[in-house]
Amino acid sequence: MSIQWEQEVEKRKDELLQTAMRFLAIPSVKDETHAAPGAPFGPGIQQAMQFVLNECKKMGLTIRELDGYAAHAEMGQGEELVGVLCHVDVVPPGEGWTTPPFQPTIRHGKLYARGALDDKGPTIAALYALKIIKELDLPLSRRVRLILGGDEESGWKCMERYFAEEEMPTFGFAPDAVFPMISAEKGILDVHMAYRPAPEPENASSPLQLLSFEAGLRLNMVPAEATAVITGDAEPLDRLKKRFEMDVVRPGRGKLAQAGRRLTITCFGKAAHGMEPEKGVNAGLMLAHFLRNEPFRAADKGFLEALVQGFYGDFHGASLGIAYSDEITGPLTVNLGRMDYHHEDGAPEGQLGLTIRYPVTTPFAETLDKLRINAARWGLDIASYTNKEPHHVDTDHFLVKTLRRIYEEHTGLDSTPLSIGGGTYARTLKAGVAFGPLFPGREETAHQVNEYIHVDDLLKATAIYAHAIYELAR
Repeated sequence: MSIQWEQEVEKRKDELLQTAMRFLAIPSVKDETHAAPGAPFGPGIQQAMQFVLNECKKMGLTIRELDGYAAHAEMGQGEELVGVLCHVDVVPPGEGWTTPPFQPTIRHGKLYARGALDDKGPTIAALYALKIIKELDLPLSRRVRLILGGDEESGWKCMERYFAEEEMPTFGFAPDAVFPMISAEKGILDVHMAYRPAPEPENASSPLQLLSFEAGLRLNMVPAEATAVITGDAEPLDRLKKRFEMDVVRPGRGKLAQAGRRLTITCFGKAAHGMEPEKGVNAGLMLAHFLRNEPFRAADKGFLEALVQGFYGDFHGASLGIAYSDEITGPLTVNLGRMDYHHEDGAPEGQLGLTIRYPVTTPFAETLDKLRINAARWGLDIASYTNKEPHHVDTDHFLVKTLRRIYEEHTGLDSTPLSIGGGTYARTLKAGVAFGPLFPGREETAHQVNEYIHVDDLLKATAIYAHAIYELAR
């Protein structure tokens, strides 16, 4: 039986887009301050989870919920199980959107909204792929599950809970990266560091004092904005203000405000996904570099020097002694995603948060030791860390070969598998890959202002997913 997958998607185009836009309108950002039974990650994520499950119920799928952490919708019969893993949570939208991030808008063939690309748009594509298979009443010899998580952008508590209770799929994919596919993912080491400066000399005084320094929203985002609050003697404070106006404000890279001898300066960078820090401009590091030579107190200068010497202009961990690389997944990357420092009342307090994406062959224990030793040179201690092991599926696996064939049939493009520094739900599977939705040559806007997906790409991905799921489960 020959199925015209693109035509089946086209028949459902208007319905699919309307469903996607209603889903994208839900502000599903993690909010643990408003967590409740059944909504451990906050009301927005719970609402988004229920939205997808309600659509699955309309399709007649079997639903299983795990207290708001995760859920699945299942169809088909058989001993073996195909998993399609999606997440309903999104990163904070940030400032500077052309249209509101949770008011989905189609302009010039592009669907704009937070989550359009990562991962709510692809979730709807996967949902409609199942809908097409269901409505065509195609025979399946394996079960298929649409598995939903609510904490992918943070701690992955969703998948920890899910696989503590549910069976492991035989194989599957996550529509949360790029085409043709990702068969190897770097390890993810998220580290929180504490800044512990040497005691200030008694009776020490400095012309300027750094009262606070803040940058970043998440470890896996390049900070797009950083703010410092400074006070001190009138003359050096005025010099600093004039230099900032000339070098940063006039070129449009920042702003300032002053109240008496309290100067607040803000730098603007460019957000990007933390797995590719070189694609962004880290506002925190830019601001630290600007301030490093000012006459601050020793603890203030030490914090700024830790940022500059440890991270400025270094995306691969050379300053930290961990610049590993391999042929499978490429070089290690470091993103300093959170910077906090306060020194107004009492002793100075500083914290850093960074995400390290390390190659498949990297010796983990050695990496951690080197990181600890080298960071100590700048008064930094590792306060805590979490680690996700690297993931790799061999190119001879049935899953990889099947998805490559289908991708080539639909696009005529090369299907050689890729590797990434990001972490997708694929790594939770014993045999899993990331498969789309971003096509080669398209702009990557995940985690950025004005995130979007081309409407035609969303529809094409839906056709590819429907075909892929059918071939994997038939």
